[in-house]
Amino acid sequence: MIRNRLRDMWKEGRPVLNGWLSIGNAFTAEIMAAQGYDAITIDIQHGALDYSAALMMLQAMRGSGVVPMVRVPWREPGIVMKALDAGAMGIICPMINTAAEAAEFVSFMRYPPLGQRSFGPTRANIAYGGYGVESNAEVLAFAMIETAAGVENLEEIAATPGLDGIYVGPADLTLGTQAGRLAPAFDREEPEMIALIQRIAAVCKDKGIHAALHCGTPAYAARALGWGFDMTTVSGDSRLLAAAASASVAEFRKLTGPAVAAKKGEGY
Repeated sequence: MIRNRLRDMWKEGRPVLNGWLSIGNAFTAEIMAAQGYDAITIDIQHGALDYSAALMMLQAMRGSGVVPMVRVPWREPGIVMKALDAGAMGIICPMINTAAEAAEFVSFMRYPPLGQRSFGPTRANIAYGGYGVESNAEVLAFAMIETAAGVENLEEIAATPGLDGIYVGPADLTLGTQAGRLAPAFDREEPEMIALIQRIAAVCKDKGIHAALHCGTPAYAARALGWGFDMTTVSGDSRLLAAAASASVAEFRKLTGPAVAAKKGEGY
């Protein structure tokens, strides 16, 4: 079985740049995977896609050498194990609130005696040239801390045996801890949110696990590396497409708006 390149990068002290896929399309996945990201995560939780689409997207990314990951919809064994069998080398699990929930999630990730994962790596066995119990040491388990309860139990969650890291989604973290006061969004600048995000990174470092942060811009992601994050996600396919399309339209309107208006007045 091939090694998980992210583990090697972290051993060398190199940060990981993660891409994000919310559009259920194999060609979109192939395009994103060819851009130089270290890892790409398929978002089954909030993305406009299901397992069938995710499977084809994993296949489309294979030729790029990017490390494929999946954010599952929930802490449910069926989808976690099925995503791994499809070839995901890392799983991001949302809404982990306690150490017991983190331990349960980790158990879905690994074959006995380390967990309760069922054996049947249908595509993974083909994609990785053989796939067995050695995958226990390669797949990555990331728990998302997104609620007040998760923050309260942060140290215990981070100490969960077999948990590889904590993934911070600033929008839900803000909603879960500052409900009614701050609107959910990326790239927080409020002192209390920056302090909380930095605290999560510090706890991860103290417990010997990895810290990941979802960012909206490259500049914020670069700052996050200075706070101790090992992996940063910068935007994603849907947002990048929208931003590029919007910029293209705005530039066209800026260059041709008066001329188009004049032609319309002439009957065009």
